[in-house]
Amino acid sequence: MSGRATDLVIREVGKPRAEAAGEVGRTAAILRYYAQASFAADGATFPPSLGGLSYSRRHPHGVAGLITPWNFPLAIPMWKAAPALAAGNAVLLKPSPDAMASADLLVELLSPWLPAGLFAVVHGEAETGAAVVAEADVVSFTGSSTVGRHVVVDAATHGVPVQAEMGGQNAAIVLPDADPARVAAMVAGAAMGFAGQKCTATRRIIVVGDGSDVVDALAESVRAMVPRDPSESGHAVGPVINAASLRRIRDAIEGGVASGGRVLAGGTVEHDMPGPGWYVLPTLIDGLPEDHHLACEEVFGPLAIVQRVPNVDAAIALANSVRYGLVSSVHGHDLDDVLACADRLETGLVRINAPTSGVDFYAPFGGDKDSSYGQREQGTAGIDFYSTTRTVAIVSHGG
Repeated sequence: MSGRATDLVIREVGKPRAEAAGEVGRTAAILRYYAQASFAADGATFPPSLGGLSYSRRHPHGVAGLITPWNFPLAIPMWKAAPALAAGNAVLLKPSPDAMASADLLVELLSPWLPAGLFAVVHGEAETGAAVVAEADVVSFTGSSTVGRHVVVDAATHGVPVQAEMGGQNAAIVLPDADPARVAAMVAGAAMGFAGQKCTATRRIIVVGDGSDVVDALAESVRAMVPRDPSESGHAVGPVINAASLRRIRDAIEGGVASGGRVLAGGTVEHDMPGPGWYVLPTLIDGLPEDHHLACEEVFGPLAIVQRVPNVDAAIALANSVRYGLVSSVHGHDLDDVLACADRLETGLVRINAPTSGVDFYAPFGGDKDSSYGQREQGTAGIDFYSTTRTVAIVSHGG
């Protein structure tokens, strides 16, 4: 079954084989984690003020309405659905129209083990998503900030709890003592892997000091990441999701060049397509103004910019200057320096000497500012979100 699921993810969203197989494995691990979580303690006891007993318990909301994107067609639906089910809710999932087959596979896999109708999928466009929000008792969304804001407002109008994860403009800060080759390979992978189609992908590389060796190594690493057929093994970049995405990315690259940006790797030059699909070269651009669109707004594709600053204070200020606050990374050898940066960064996740991409499903996940709204996802935070606390006081009157 894992091979079938991997092949489906490759075919439906163009995810390279190794990453598609990793997503399948992660989806299974999420299910195992929350299967155990359903047996965890769900409340606490308190000293009774009037004698007797005082305690709390968590209860499900009812129906969890989930709206999910196409880029992690198995893992994201499951990191929402599994805690919702473990907390005792029914699930109504509306996947992206670009990932309907993967969602149907989840129904096929879970239905034999769940009561009829407890986990259901509905397909459609924006109207269907609005209907899911209107019928749900708790709502979770992952997608664009534009759509996410509408979901939050609609859910609030209906008076139901809502969380929304809405992307990022993630920065990797490279300190002067970082190892150029190691950082270049890591950051290039975080920026361009899966054609940059992750909310946690690195969009900005902020180099402190001269950093010429880092930029040179980074450009070399990006140039080596040539798109290939995602069904083949041994590479990290496949196609982008559709023709509209390809046009948007190419327009962004051309806009950056028109604004004085210097292409260090990639660009809009055509290259031989490895097969059916929409392919664009991973692209690295240097020399753009701090307020340029590519510096401030997310372009969901294999495109990142280099920003050079004289010192750490300037790096922190630049990293925090955008409206998003999902994840950042800091790269350097001195532990005091990297931890000092972590304390000052305005993102929900900070990764030290690690790529911005990638999350641990057993730890809280979510961003600050315009990246997220509401409670965190994943880990025990997921159980908390999909349940409500009820406090019970029992007063004994004697026998």
